[in-house]
Amino acid sequence: MAQATPDDLGWLTAVQVFEEVRSGRLDRQAVLKAHLERIRRLDVKVHAYTHVDERAQAGAGALTGSTLAVKDTQPVAGMPWTYGSPVWRDRVAERDAIAVGRARTAGAAVVGKTNTPELAASIGTSNTLFPPTENPWRSGFTPGGSSGGSGAAVAAGLCTVAFGDDMGGSIRIPASCCGVVGLRPSPGRVPTEVPDPTRLSVRGPLARSVDDTRLLLSVMCNEPGPATQPRQLRVAVADSSPLGVHESCQAATQRAASALERLGHRLKAVPWDPQPVADAYRVVRPVSMAGFPGEVVEYGEAVRGLIGQGRTTSGRDFYLALQAGMAAAGWLNRLLEEHDLILTPTLGDPPMAIAEVPTFLAAGWDRYTQFTLPISFAGLPAISIPAGLEQGLPVGVQLVGRYRHDWQLLDAAEMLEASPGFGFQRPPGFD
Repeated sequence: MAQATPDDLGWLTAVQVFEEVRSGRLDRQAVLKAHLERIRRLDVKVHAYTHVDERAQAGAGALTGSTLAVKDTQPVAGMPWTYGSPVWRDRVAERDAIAVGRARTAGAAVVGKTNTPELAASIGTSNTLFPPTENPWRSGFTPGGSSGGSGAAVAAGLCTVAFGDDMGGSIRIPASCCGVVGLRPSPGRVPTEVPDPTRLSVRGPLARSVDDTRLLLSVMCNEPGPATQPRQLRVAVADSSPLGVHESCQAATQRAASALERLGHRLKAVPWDPQPVADAYRVVRPVSMAGFPGEVVEYGEAVRGLIGQGRTTSGRDFYLALQAGMAAAGWLNRLLEEHDLILTPTLGDPPMAIAEVPTFLAAGWDRYTQFTLPISFAGLPAISIPAGLEQGLPVGVQLVGRYRHDWQLLDAAEMLEASPGFGFQRPPGFD
């Protein structure tokens, strides 16, 4: 790419970078240099990164020439690994997470670590160690959480792709808020070195295209995506619930439903009841944090109460809550016995001001996460796809697939992404 500027290179997809490097038109290190320059110049607007590696290098493989940002909940050898907490302010990881190591082997340049709320316990991205991450689309607004730094970095063109993790929506929430693609893979699809007895948390990719998401998933799980034939799909559509849904989120889902119908797929409206799952998560999530080391007072105020609650919850109460949450979400698996996909809004509300982000698990949190959390308890793969803007802020829609049908889910997401009004747009001020 003769005389391409850092701003030109910063927006290339991983698939495009691979083709340019393979053809000899682009040096393998060119996109890395472009992103480092853009981070120095533009990250002051969003504070997506907590650490940047100026010595990163791209290698050879399917991700050759691309840059990867990694959420600071995941270890990257030689880089800080704070989890957004003062407890680990000075911790440096000794080895890569499994998926990070696979991405390096595939040629990705790991450019740095991205911001997360303390212990990944928020639907925003603020902590006491670093400045709050802001939405690239509007200063003072949240990028979502808890993979908000990764979502903001991808949306602002400060990396090619990013890794996040998702327990109750932490990939899909920032994907929707920032206007990028975010995939929650099926549990067990992407290996992790960290045990999770709840089986709720998974690691997954954020990208600017479904094509890149497919490529990154194949690297993360070391499994090439199979080729499939287009066919008519049966799609269950939920765009409302007892908790209420913002009209912009409903409208985006209706546009997506219309697009899928025009493509020849069969749609059926279905009800949605998220509250029983949310009630169970209020017991399960604090217990998942109870094992963090040290005294409660060593942590920030935002998570002290959660850790304390988790440490006083009995094993019986935890098990019963987890069982109740999974039972309450079980109807989604039964729904997918008669349908191929479920379509919902990603979120119950559009991105909010950082100062208005509700306390984790408190009032307002239920409505925001009402379409993401039940999917986690059902153990299903789901993807958030950009569905345009509402008053200058992104809105996303969610497609949910059957367990272990991740590749088929990506096929459907690609069809929707190609429809008018869907897919990534560059936020103003980052060109």
